[in-house]
Amino acid sequence: MSEAGERCEWTVTGMDCASCAAKIRDAVGKLPGVSDVSVTVMSEKLKLTRAPDGAGRERIEAVVKSLGYGLATGAAARPKAFVMPGADGHDNHDHDHDHDHDHGPKAAADPGHGSSGHVHDDPADRGKSWYQTGKGRLVIFTALLLAAAWVVKFFVPQAGNWAFVAACLIGVAPVARRAFAALRMGQPFTIESLMTVAAVGALFIGAAEEAALVVFLFAVGEVLEGVAAGKARDGIRALANLVPKTALVEIDGVAREVPAASLTLGQVALVRPGDRIPADGEVVEGTSGVDESPVTGESVPRTRGPGDAVFAGSINTEAALRVRVTKAAEDNTIARIIRLVEEAEESRAPTERFIDRFSRWYMPAIVAVALLVILVPPLAYGQPWDTWVYRGLALLLIGCPCALVISVPASVASALSTGARRGLLMKGGAVLEATSQVRRIAFDKTGTLTHGRPVVTDLVPFGQTTEAELLAVAAGVETGSSHPLATAILKRAADAGVAPLPSRDAKALMGKGVVATVGDAPAWVASPRLAAETGGLDEPGVRRATGFEEDGKTAVAVYREGTPLGLIAMRDEPRVDAAEAVRQLKALGVGAVILTGDNPRTAAAIAGQLGMEFRADMMPEDKLGAIREMSGQGGVMMIGDGINDAPALKQASVGVAMGSGTDVALETADAAILRDRVTDIPAIIRLSRQAMANIRQNVTLALCLKGVFLVTSVLGLTGLWIAIMADTGATVLVTLNALRLLGYDPDREG
Repeated sequence: MSEAGERCEWTVTGMDCASCAAKIRDAVGKLPGVSDVSVTVMSEKLKLTRAPDGAGRERIEAVVKSLGYGLATGAAARPKAFVMPGADGHDNHDHDHDHDHDHGPKAAADPGHGSSGHVHDDPADRGKSWYQTGKGRLVIFTALLLAAAWVVKFFVPQAGNWAFVAACLIGVAPVARRAFAALRMGQPFTIESLMTVAAVGALFIGAAEEAALVVFLFAVGEVLEGVAAGKARDGIRALANLVPKTALVEIDGVAREVPAASLTLGQVALVRPGDRIPADGEVVEGTSGVDESPVTGESVPRTRGPGDAVFAGSINTEAALRVRVTKAAEDNTIARIIRLVEEAEESRAPTERFIDRFSRWYMPAIVAVALLVILVPPLAYGQPWDTWVYRGLALLLIGCPCALVISVPASVASALSTGARRGLLMKGGAVLEATSQVRRIAFDKTGTLTHGRPVVTDLVPFGQTTEAELLAVAAGVETGSSHPLATAILKRAADAGVAPLPSRDAKALMGKGVVATVGDAPAWVASPRLAAETGGLDEPGVRRATGFEEDGKTAVAVYREGTPLGLIAMRDEPRVDAAEAVRQLKALGVGAVILTGDNPRTAAAIAGQLGMEFRADMMPEDKLGAIREMSGQGGVMMIGDGINDAPALKQASVGVAMGSGTDVALETADAAILRDRVTDIPAIIRLSRQAMANIRQNVTLALCLKGVFLVTSVLGLTGLWIAIMADTGATVLVTLNALRLLGYDPDREG
């Protein structure tokens, strides 16, 4: 444990709305030495920092369990390969995530699960039908109590009232226990406390039958909320099941099955036709079609052969492949997607933060109104106490903000899951909201709008230099570089059978070229501008380079100290969907501009084909300044793929990295496009706008339902059981509305 504190993580079962998370966050946050508390509903995580002299793990766990939730440590909850809850062999159906209200006789016999009388989400319940789970048994139990009371009332009318009193008290007892636990932790305004007061108050005014019915409806509502919340998590959990649990590794010439999570860097796995690839890696032997749709959403299989990279979770469709592992299980593409989605909940949207603040005073305000309704009419106007107490109790049940606080995170989780299934990754609700407000997009050119794989089109030696000599020097300078232009030069040299000259001390000239010692003297492969400034290109050479650039080609000058050797021209064609992406962006009312370090003529040629504005000859700091300038006119998105794009990606309202880009760009960016399709940019904007529209629908629905039933309860038009149905119904409705996003297709216009 460091002096700064120990970072701890648990999986929390039993949460199905944001108020559950708030309850845990507030209770744990009050413990001594506990800070940076984060509770996320959809990924079911509790994370915090514990000071060396602060509350121990046992005390933290006891507090959470006393509120009625189950706990598992981070290690137990998520094995090495980022296996998320539900990925342990059980089907991902109703995961029994109760609203901390699972109760029943069986709980008393389960002292290891928190407070007695409360049934927590047991991992063994996952995948079972609702009636087999703890909360399902609670519904059945309370239904039997209610039915028994009605039978007693039918056959022994004089004892009927007492039967309903007994049914109400037995059913509400576990709720009351947890209401008291929350009260002891300084949380008087919880749904459990409001439910308990309403039920007991109804008994005192002689509404025992209705009180028992309310307890039953409350239990039914919790089943519905748990099922809806579980469905919202399913899309995210399903990602973990994409990676196979085992892999075939050849050991001493014999193929042996080993856990996929145990694969180490450099090991070679055998992937048979029909098998899923067990790790991110590089094909070392074999050529086959690989279906990457489980990872990127790309429906057409791609041919992969020696030297090609492949994703864990992709499906080998044709022939056997041998794949060398290049990333550990916890760092493969699927694990990174899961980690991004898990962490995304911690980046809450501004709308969500506002709703959270609003809900904190909403419930106390409703309680205050309920007290006024109970006290003012009888005391000030002599109205009957029973009537106004009843109406006040109904108001208490309107005071739960569950529907309101779940309205945003449920939509965000569904949108993130939908995007992840299509290779559109966003790091949280804040990114989602910012993307929906984007009005201008800045594209890097190479590797983003173009394939990033230029090919040499022209070789122009100067003086006595031959093409072979020009290529030998240029390839010597570029040896070891992975830059697209360097790759093109090295490939042309290899195709021509020209060996690069020995070189050393290569140094990148940021945005201008490369210099290295080739033979015994320095040599440059640089932009025509730098070459002209340093004596590496004469006037005729500049004119020739200008001609190449006007044709949309990129020209580089190859020279030694004061001695021009020649020009090499290359072309990098736009991606086939780039023009269509720009058209879709214009239809969305979003402007687009190219920010490139390439020369103005080459940039103009590409921009002209795509119908875009452009800014050329830009260094990384220039791109950063351009983003700052555009930000003054509204939300700006930056799309890039290289290290030199990282500052601009960070500065933009939303930074998006192409999936084939560098790890630095992926980590810096707010979002990533795994399919390397430019049309995914308008798709991610459409998804974000649809999610925000869904959120607005949810907030409106929740507030309108609350408002309507608040008025009808005060006027006496609706009673207790209608009030509890309105509360639970609103929560279920907004969750189901959010789940509609799981079926949304962001690729479809309109």
